[in-house]
Amino acid sequence: MDFQWYPGHMTKARRAMQEDIKLVDMVIEVIDARIPISSRNPDIDELGKNKFRLVLLNKADLADDQKNRAWQNWFQQKGIAVVMTDARTKNGMKQIQNTILEVCKEKIERDRRRGIKNRPIRAMVVGIPNVGKSTFINSFAGRSCAKTGNKPGVTRGNQWIRLNKNVELLDTPGILWPKFEDQIVGLHLAFIGSMKDDILNQEEVAVELLHFLQEAYPEALAERYQMEKAQLTEAAPLDILQHIAQLRGCLLKAGELDTKKAAALCLDDFRAGRIGRISVEMPEE
Repeated sequence: MDFQWYPGHMTKARRAMQEDIKLVDMVIEVIDARIPISSRNPDIDELGKNKFRLVLLNKADLADDQKNRAWQNWFQQKGIAVVMTDARTKNGMKQIQNTILEVCKEKIERDRRRGIKNRPIRAMVVGIPNVGKSTFINSFAGRSCAKTGNKPGVTRGNQWIRLNKNVELLDTPGILWPKFEDQIVGLHLAFIGSMKDDILNQEEVAVELLHFLQEAYPEALAERYQMEKAQLTEAAPLDILQHIAQLRGCLLKAGELDTKKAAALCLDDFRAGRIGRISVEMPEE
């Protein structure tokens, strides 16, 4: 498979971000805790250089808890402030305000020496599609002020949001980058739904996901789809997809198995955490 998705609105959004970056003090980067490397846009490091940085490991409730802690240590060792969050349930939200003030304390102290008081920290919120940026903003603000959706491309323009006297956020559209150097990155983004499903071969994506789960999380996979562990060990990933189609009653008119529908169900199960808490990327890799 060749993964790529860079529609025209992303080019426009990137230009707007380059223009607006001079207006902010810090960059808050929202990434998916299940794929912390693949869900980081490499352009953000260039865009946010000379700015204070904070990384949010969002959707941490869907990722392996042990791996979450390993990733938190990994970022901290690189000198990057990081907070684990689940924006939907507001887990981790209480930490963020204090972390922002701590990360920007040099700027706050500089303002104080210049006699500037009560000037809010202005932060640009960035991230790829479907990592939960708008849900984070709404949870952090305690009100609905950013459009949300479980598919990529919901936020299309930049929007300023005043949270309180200390912090202002600039919501930005989720953007990918023009070319994936490594197609594994594209595959991981397809797993979590950061590209539109209708441009993908979902059966191939699901087969790759099942192959990964078969090796890394066999117990969770066997339990979700009612398979014996020995049966799972011997099965090819396509066999597992066919088993899911049979189990879920995915049939075509002629009575043949509808593996396309089964693939969509499997990907939805993974994205919603119904297979279990799964981390696709590990720091040691």
